[in-house]
Amino acid sequence: MTMGRDVSTMQDEMRRAFAMLSGKWKLEIMWLLHQRMHRFGELRKAIAGITQHMLTAQLRELEADGLVTRTVFAEVPPRVEYAITEKALALGPTMAALAVWWEEYGKTVPGKTGPGRKRKDR
Repeated sequence: MTMGRDVSTMQDEMRRAFAMLSGKWKLEIMWLLHQRMHRFGELRKAIAGITQHMLTAQLRELEADGLVTRTVFAEVPPRVEYAITEKALALGPTMAALAVWWEEYGKTVPGKTGPGRKRKDR
């Protein structure tokens, strides 16, 4: 393989990785689940601005990609819990690095800090 082909292949692989994590809410969902297991309603309350439909869609995609598990308990009313998988836990250092980066540079980022939210002046 030539050097150019190796770079192209790595770019293709990174594109696949970015696609798995892209989505307006996926990183926020994963960050919350990295902290602890959550029920659907807890996630909905914790993520300002997300609709029930969008949360369901994003969780289904994360589950299909093997990043989140969904456990349904046979109770009345039904209880569903979401947890991060071992595969997704391996992204922990990346999440930590992003948190460190934000602490360092977040105040310099103009405009919005998240979906539909304007940054408060500090």
